[in-house]
Amino acid sequence: MGINKLPRVRVLIVTHMWPSESRPEHGSFVRDQVEALRALDGIDVEVAIFPPGAGSYLRAARELGRSGRGRGFDVVHAHYGLSGWSALAVRGAPHVVTFHGTDLAHRWVGPLSRALLRIVDLPAAVSASLVCGRARRTLGRRTIAVLPCGVDLDRFKRIERAEARRRLGLDRERTYLLFPADPARPAKRHDRAHALAARLPGELLVLRGIPPADVPLWVNAANAVLVTSDHEGFGLAALEALACDVPVLSTPVGIAPLALAGVDGALCAPFEEERWLAALAGHAADPDPRVAGRTRAALFSTERMASRVRAAYAEVVSAGQKRP
Repeated sequence: MGINKLPRVRVLIVTHMWPSESRPEHGSFVRDQVEALRALDGIDVEVAIFPPGAGSYLRAARELGRSGRGRGFDVVHAHYGLSGWSALAVRGAPHVVTFHGTDLAHRWVGPLSRALLRIVDLPAAVSASLVCGRARRTLGRRTIAVLPCGVDLDRFKRIERAEARRRLGLDRERTYLLFPADPARPAKRHDRAHALAARLPGELLVLRGIPPADVPLWVNAANAVLVTSDHEGFGLAALEALACDVPVLSTPVGIAPLALAGVDGALCAPFEEERWLAALAGHAADPDPRVAGRTRAALFSTERMASRVRAAYAEVVSAGQKRP
């Protein structure tokens, strides 16, 4: 059945992950998916956003219980495990929860998220690696959807490196490597990226508090993007680099083994400093290194991933209608 022939659905998205003035990067991938869903035919999307923080989830549940009563939603879709518990306050519709990784692995949040896996109508994860990990051990044979948020190809595209550096005030001739995360997050392993930059030599740029609209400039300004993480739920940074045709080196986490397989100039391998330095050498010496990555990134575009989500909604609505 084509996407335009699916029955119309009215969806409530519940999330604490959403960009704000103080944290413009926070949850931008959720916002991108919402915008892509709204662009599809046959779907109406409302969003309930609340701030992060331990006390917010209970307050959000109370508010959702009041505001969602009698609204006639066909699906309630929460992002992140604790948000999923808040979303249960909205009754009368099947519940979908997308788990993003840390919610399943966190010392305190993990047990609550894994308990939620058992009771929602459709549990989903942002990558197959999550499905094969803690989620699968919790649910056994029960279906778990894989529903990534995807990469925004309108925003992430090739920009001439000289132009990107000019707009950012960077040296046109210098070697720059990009660490696409906040160094304060231990799992991202900034120490590894820093060690590589120190040996090239090159300057390591980091994405901390950068507005999403500016991130493509930083990606295109770099000779290579370094995803040195111990683990990733999905790993959007690798796809964003590919969408800009920028070389990317990644540990085998999240989507990277699939996304980078066979892309000349990219590396997906466990972190070994000498091996990564050898892979970086050519990119560091090239004034404008590029890879043919955009076609691969397009397989994981926000539009394609939103269509997967829309189809999942139709399935969960249909399953609910068939129940006695």
